[in-house]
Parts: sequence; C-alpha cells; structure tokens
Amino acid sequence: MQALTVTPRRRDSLRVETLPDPSPGPDDLLVEGLAVGVCGTDREIASGSYGWAPPGRERLVVGHESLGRVVWAPSGSGFAEGDLVAGIVRRPDPVPCGACARDQYDMCRNGRYTERGIKERDGYAATLWTVETGYAVRVDPSLERVGALLEPTTIVAKAWEQIERIGGRAWFEPRSVLVTGAGPIGLLAALIGRQRGLDVHVLDRVERGPKPELVRLLGGTFHTGDAEEVLRRVRPEVVIEATGSPGVAFAAMLGLRAYGVLCLTGVSPSGRTLRVDAGAINRELVLENSVVVGSVNANRDHFTAAARALAAADLPWLDRMVTRRVPLGGFAEAFESDGGGVKTVLELRS
Repeated sequence: MQALTVTPRRRDSLRVETLPDPSPGPDDLLVEGLAVGVCGTDREIASGSYGWAPPGRERLVVGHESLGRVVWAPSGSGFAEGDLVAGIVRRPDPVPCGACARDQYDMCRNGRYTERGIKERDGYAATLWTVETGYAVRVDPSLERVGALLEPTTIVAKAWEQIERIGGRAWFEPRSVLVTGAGPIGLLAALIGRQRGLDVHVLDRVERGPKPELVRLLGGTFHTGDAEEVLRRVRPEVVIEATGSPGVAFAAMLGLRAYGVLCLTGVSPSGRTLRVDAGAINRELVLENSVVVGSVNANRDHFTAAARALAAADLPWLDRMVTRRVPLGGFAEAFESDGGGVKTVLELRS
C-alpha cells in the first residue's frame, strides 16, 4: 500500500512510502482509502510542531479526516463489501479514566488516549487501512465525493450537543446563532444551525471568494468587520467561536443575549496578551446566567450525528466546500495554504 507518513517533531519530513498491506484482525474492517481531509492539525504535524509516532516507531501515517470503501468485513459485523465508511479518530486510554470507561473518550481526563494520525496510532492517509468495527461509521453512498467532511462535522455536532445540554438547565428556545469564522468548522456549524431552523449569521474577515456565497446559499447572513459591532447588531443567543482569536472570543462573552451560550471550538496560540475589562465580562456572564464552554474531539455518537447531518445536507453545497482536491502524489500542495479556499481533500486513489 501507499501511505503518507511523517517523522513527528521533524519539519518537512512528509513523504509517500510503500508499506506492507495491513492484515485485518477478526473484528476489523479492511478498507480501501479514498480520501482524507487536510486541516490545521495536519499542517502542524507536517511543520514539526505536533504529533507522536506509534511506540517503538519513528514515523507516523498521518490523516484523521477519513473516507474509505470496505474491502472485507467480518461476518455479522453489520458492514459489507462496498460500504462507505469513516474511522473514528480517538481511542480510550488503557487505564481507563471514568469518561473513557463510559465510551466518552472525547472527554478523557488523564490524557492517555491515542488518536489515529495524530497521537501514537497510524492514521488514514493510506490506500489501504484497517479499523475496528466498533470504531467505523457508515457513510451514506451519496457522499462519496464529500465524505471526508465527516470528521470536521463531528466537531460541531458535539458543539451543538453541548450547547443543547447547557441550555437545557431551563427553558431554552434559541432563535439565532452567530458563528465566528467561515472555515470548514464554522461553515459546518452554520449548516447544522440552519438544519435546526435557526437564523444563522457568520462573521469572517474575507469579503470575496467562496465563503460569503456558501453562507448565502445556506440562507444565512454573512458579516465582516468588527466583532463587537456585529455582536451588538445580532445579539445572538448562541455563539460558536471557530477562529481561535482571543479578541473575538472575549467580544463574544460580552455580546451574548441573556442566558446565552458561547461554545469555543477554535484553539488560540499561547503567548498573546489582551487588555480586557474582566469585571464587565464577569458581571455580564453572572447576571445573565450565560455560559462559556470549550469543546473538542468527538465520540461515536457525534460521528453518527454528523453522518446524519451530511446525508440531509444539499450535496452541491457540500461539494462547493471542497475547494481543492489534490492527488496523493502531489501531497505537498495539500499542506500549503489555499488562500481564500475552504477545504482541501487529498485523494488517495490514482
């Protein structure tokens, strides 16, 4: 098989290698890799700033946003040859902590989890891979061109689940959501917001290109400019922050409507400082019963919810989200910036 590998923590070490074909265990699927999405985490690994190889190994097969076709499935598994599937990324720690013991490995408490393509487990950027049946999720056959969007959709499926759980403390019928950031996570958060019947607003810095049009095609409103000013105009009950900008995050804390929920999905770089009115932020959150929550990763329930959301979405809209498709042999291009594009997908079949 062909696989895209890297030596973690070594810059510019990405290469395509020929590796032995994997042998499925008795409870594994054997899968032909079709595509993987490329995200910021992948680019951090490629830059040498992140990632861990499997124990006893120097190199890691990258890729966690997977899509493949089943080549072989064990009898009674519920899967069959030809099924489209995606592989769940995280595995519970071996101890396990209380959350991992209850299949909530996205909420691991001790950090001993592993992740395909990221932390101590080979990923899915290979022309052939295996996955345990319990960590495989069926993808609707109509999604063959866009199924690599499933994993990023799980991130916002979890975010929406967290928002609903928090809102469920009392009566909660939000009418509007502001998504900050029109990258893949932000646009998929907006998609699920529209599927929930909300008035969707998206804030981003760009004024041209595919992002404003994708928001308009959803029936949402696209905004540019100052975050505080947009929040004053929209006054959303829900904000999903997907930029990782500290300034935007703190503006959102002050700009929520009463009983609002701010869900942070963007990861901010450390070392940046801001001057904020901490008293005003504290006063606003306390007196309005508002909540700020961080959300990352996903478990099986979120993968299943994401698969439903994509199957219910407009296929041409999803296809427009994928603004660059790169063959495996041209992988270097996939790890470069796409300018004003949205999503890059690395295609594994020749």
